[in-house]
Amino acid sequence: MSRLRQRPVRAWQRMLSGRRLDLLDPSPLDIEIEDIAHGLARVARWNGQTRGDHAFSVAQHSLVVEAIVANVEPDPRWRLAALLHDGPEYVIGDMISPFKGVMGGDYKAVEKRLQTAIHLRFGLPAELPAAVEKLIKSADRLSAFHEATLLAGFSKAEAVTYFGAPTDAAVDLGAFVPVPPTVVGPDYLARFAELDQLLHGSQPRPQRAVS
Repeated sequence: MSRLRQRPVRAWQRMLSGRRLDLLDPSPLDIEIEDIAHGLARVARWNGQTRGDHAFSVAQHSLVVEAIVANVEPDPRWRLAALLHDGPEYVIGDMISPFKGVMGGDYKAVEKRLQTAIHLRFGLPAELPAAVEKLIKSADRLSAFHEATLLAGFSKAEAVTYFGAPTDAAVDLGAFVPVPPTVVGPDYLARFAELDQLLHGSQPRPQRAVS
């Protein structure tokens, strides 16, 4: 009986930029902000279970989180980190928290490697200071509270149970009106460009030829 030859497992994804990103050992030089913006603008929060004519995307959520952080944090490094805090989801999608708990360590390990590569690509430390991590997480939960109550059908009491009581941080509730990918993708890129300019000036980021 002949044996069927096993195909090698493909652990990379080809991006529209032409990059081939290894999911298990991602290189910072295979990461492009255009790919991140394109992907996040098309990844739906809440598995798409939200009100509105369009999904509320991870890109739009990231812009909200960065805006909340920017109200109290002047350092462009940490504001850029806030914008990129869900960067890995351009590859692995937005997995809702209950399912993340089921998936456990393997998912978190892949997510962590991708986040580290993204940070290094754009001039951020692989590990953020604990205070910065806490600030971004707080902004993330505040955004999630408003998304839950305004878009995802949660009562305020239910949202408090899962995301905590909302702080008095300034939040533009108009920012939670879902917009299409063709709008939020360029908005994400524009905000990145502003923060990148503040952080690096005219210094070019490292590049390599597309394989």
